[in-house]
Amino acid sequence: MRQSIFAAMYVFRFSFRLLRWVLVVLSSGILPYCAYAPASEPYFLSLPIQAPPLSAAEQALIGDYDQFFSSSMQSSKTPGAAVVIVKDGKIIFSKGYGVKTAASGDSVDVNTVFRIGSLSKGFAGVLTGMLVEQGKLTWDESVQKHYPAFTLKDPAQAKRMQIRHLLSQTTGLPYHAFTNLVEDGYSLQTIVNQYFPKAPISAPEGTFYSYQNAAFCVTEEVLRDITGKSYPELLSEMIFAPAGMRNASCTYAGMRDCPDKALPMAYTGNGWAALPLLPMYYNFAAAGGVNAGISDMGEWLKLLLGYKPELVSNATLDQVFAPVIKTSRERRIFPRWIGRDEASYAMGWRVLEHGGETIMYHGGYVNGYRGEIAFNRRDGIGICVLFNAHTSLCSEVVPAFFERWGKCKGGDNQSVNVGN
Repeated sequence: MRQSIFAAMYVFRFSFRLLRWVLVVLSSGILPYCAYAPASEPYFLSLPIQAPPLSAAEQALIGDYDQFFSSSMQSSKTPGAAVVIVKDGKIIFSKGYGVKTAASGDSVDVNTVFRIGSLSKGFAGVLTGMLVEQGKLTWDESVQKHYPAFTLKDPAQAKRMQIRHLLSQTTGLPYHAFTNLVEDGYSLQTIVNQYFPKAPISAPEGTFYSYQNAAFCVTEEVLRDITGKSYPELLSEMIFAPAGMRNASCTYAGMRDCPDKALPMAYTGNGWAALPLLPMYYNFAAAGGVNAGISDMGEWLKLLLGYKPELVSNATLDQVFAPVIKTSRERRIFPRWIGRDEASYAMGWRVLEHGGETIMYHGGYVNGYRGEIAFNRRDGIGICVLFNAHTSLCSEVVPAFFERWGKCKGGDNQSVNVGN
């Protein structure tokens, strides 16, 4: 008898809880959404996050930029590209344009993977910042402490070198020294051991901007010594997986074996032709070895704009993005938009000052692919565009976007007309 009573009480309590759950679901409007959730995923992982509605001006911005991009794809004969725009921690626009390769004619979609070239450098800066935040190293950590083989023509300067100098392009080594060896497939160890000691020194560390691929990637060896893990492992474990970058990778095999990828293209007299997928820069992954789709880059932008504080704090991002040195000696970035003295370099990032606004930026080129990423932290907005070919459109997309954003928010940071 007692067992029957307990059983009845159990059924009653279960039925009451079930009824309460159903009422909550029905009142929230979640049930129709759950019906389409993948059967392999728990329903509570698929609940939609309500984004604030876009203003009429923001909707107009997206429509105008989409029209500009579509039109410019045709006029510039760009074969394939993808765009993502993030605002206030939400992806408000994401779209693929054109084809993955002329031979197949398959359309680019938001998951199609591209190589992002030197946009990879931004990952190195943020990854290092995350380890600094965890107390595993400091920005002024000695390079030789963790990579004793590192040396220069001036041994005293090599001894003083810090990780901040590697990431801010202020090692004092000549501009683009040894990039030819990087692209020829030399290992980092070979270049450091055999060629660094022979290179002339342009200036003391921390005083002279000189863009580097080889020296920048010495960071990989410092982080390996500190963590005991390879650079691709660290990226995957600390950024790609927890940030939701499901299609991102940092190896040649990752790109080669990807079923949904855009192939690099080159224009010939008879139209566009696919280029071979090359292993260059995967040997220097921090400088140019990341592969990602535009959906992945949307998640990356959320992190960069401070909307993934569980992974990296805004205080750490402030350190990563703080200008370190002017890049006035370099050719102008966006010559019709940004003045020569308005650009600086931070930890793997360019800092552009324009009309009272600070825009974090980097461009990338590798193996025929082009990439552009830029964001305004104060406004909580950013854009990334990936291409499978180099065309005139590549250098227009960032200025064209921020020109439209300035008009959208009614600001004064208007620029020259750079697009249709």
